[in-house]
Amino acid sequence: MDITVSLKGRVAIVGLAGKLDLASAGRLKERVQSLLEERRCLIHLNMKEVDFINSSGLGALVSLMKEIRMHKGRLTISDMAPYVDEIFEITQLSHVFEIFPTCEEAMTSYGTLAAV
Repeated sequence: MDITVSLKGRVAIVGLAGKLDLASAGRLKERVQSLLEERRCLIHLNMKEVDFINSSGLGALVSLMKEIRMHKGRLTISDMAPYVDEIFEITQLSHVFEIFPTCEEAMTSYGTLAAV
């Protein structure tokens, strides 16, 4: 999995590409943990290029959400492929996470915190 990070105002946009599974979940958690250590608690996951997710990947996302909330932060997700979106629906995680159709819509939800 490729993980990129860009900043838009106070929001860290984490771009993911590839498979979110056991092999990549640890790297994602480490990267987000480093953002939290930098006091970047507003985190957006752009999953536009995630083509596979399994229970390990879902578990990592739940773990990240809990960690971000402990830091009084916020996690949003956008641009899920239909396959990934279906997994979130089946597992009911679509009711747990803040999911947006596009990254732009997610950034709008942050208001002035996402201002450049």
